[in-house]
Amino acid sequence: MLNQMSQAEFTAVLGSIFEHTPEIAAKAWRSQPFADVQNLHQVMAAIALKMSETEQLKLICAHPDLGCKFKMAEASVQEQSTVGLDQLSATEYNRFQQLNQNYKDKFSFPFIIAVRNNTKDSILAAFEQRLENNLEVEQKQAIAEIVEIARWRLILSISN
Repeated sequence: MLNQMSQAEFTAVLGSIFEHTPEIAAKAWRSQPFADVQNLHQVMAAIALKMSETEQLKLICAHPDLGCKFKMAEASVQEQSTVGLDQLSATEYNRFQQLNQNYKDKFSFPFIIAVRNNTKDSILAAFEQRLENNLEVEQKQAIAEIVEIARWRLILSISN
């Protein structure tokens, strides 16, 4: 079905796979036909990985803070709810907010992790560990996490 869509239709359906960055889907459309979801993900991931540093930073910054109560993309709401980040106690909420702030103070972009591969505890542990990274390492890690988030989003969107 995806292989028969126009670029506009394809982008409308898959434009949110990479948070607020529909141009990745628009560019991926040009690589049709796709053998399967894995092939489509590889094409989209390659596009994200080849983006300029400025474009990658914009992609990273499009993601919401973990455990925040602000408006975010529906996919992010669903992902965060899978590990209970939408039901944090006051203490947990404050901990997440402090870690989010510490992380943004150090790196100037939000902490990104593929929550579907984690638990609340493993996310907190990753926060602590990754705060020890330097900017270059963390920027690469953030993009790797975004690529994994996109893989999950593709799998779930295609199966629905």
